[in-house]
Amino acid sequence: MSSVRPLFVVAGIGNGTGTGAATARLFAKSGYRVALISRGPEYLNKLATELNQAGGEAATFPLKDYTPASIKSAFASLKSHWPSSPLRVAVFNAGYGIWKPFLDITEDEVRESIDTNIVAAFAFARAALLEFTTLEFETANEGGVAGDARKRGTLIFTGATASIRGNTLTSAFSASKFGIRALSQSLAKEFNKQNIHVAHSIIDGMILTDRTKSRLNDASWEANQDARLDPDAIAKSYLHLVKQDSSAWTWEIDLRPAHEKW
Repeated sequence: MSSVRPLFVVAGIGNGTGTGAATARLFAKSGYRVALISRGPEYLNKLATELNQAGGEAATFPLKDYTPASIKSAFASLKSHWPSSPLRVAVFNAGYGIWKPFLDITEDEVRESIDTNIVAAFAFARAALLEFTTLEFETANEGGVAGDARKRGTLIFTGATASIRGNTLTSAFSASKFGIRALSQSLAKEFNKQNIHVAHSIIDGMILTDRTKSRLNDASWEANQDARLDPDAIAKSYLHLVKQDSSAWTWEIDLRPAHEKW
């Protein structure tokens, strides 16, 4: 394979059936080397094997936690693994959700929510932006999708309904998701001037994954594409964000199924 190929990194792939994994698959097919950062080495290795067997080029960088030190170490490892590949796309998809009455939420759960949803997002963004700011504009001969877009890189944060609206059981979750949204908006305003695209995606609805299928056990819901989000469709929207040229950038996109109440 060519030594000069763009690099895509995603943090948070869950069990390999959701947004993070779907986005990794699509960018692998689109010509990017794929760096997978997540907890759970079993799912990481399974996804990397799948991507490599399909003709892509993927490597895993497992974490024991989402501390800044762990994320910084993962970025150093992926750059060492592919020293000639410019980092062009970074997706922060990690998350920790709590849906409980306020008085039932523990201090440890609040701390985990803040550490995963805010502190880790800061660390991931910092590592990605430090790379982006060293790069010239992406060119078509790199083989990515933004060769004529006049950008150095794209940083995407995965949000949720809770990013813009609190509810009875989402006090801790919404507080941290509001934080990611504010972070992404601030970074967009600061780094757009350097032709670095920062975007935030509000996922407003339930995503079709192995976990949601098991929890709901509802074949009609699974079959109804108007009622649930398809992770592959979310991935296509992320690819569209990366393709946007500098004359018309999206900061925030909200995605929901056609029949979602909102």
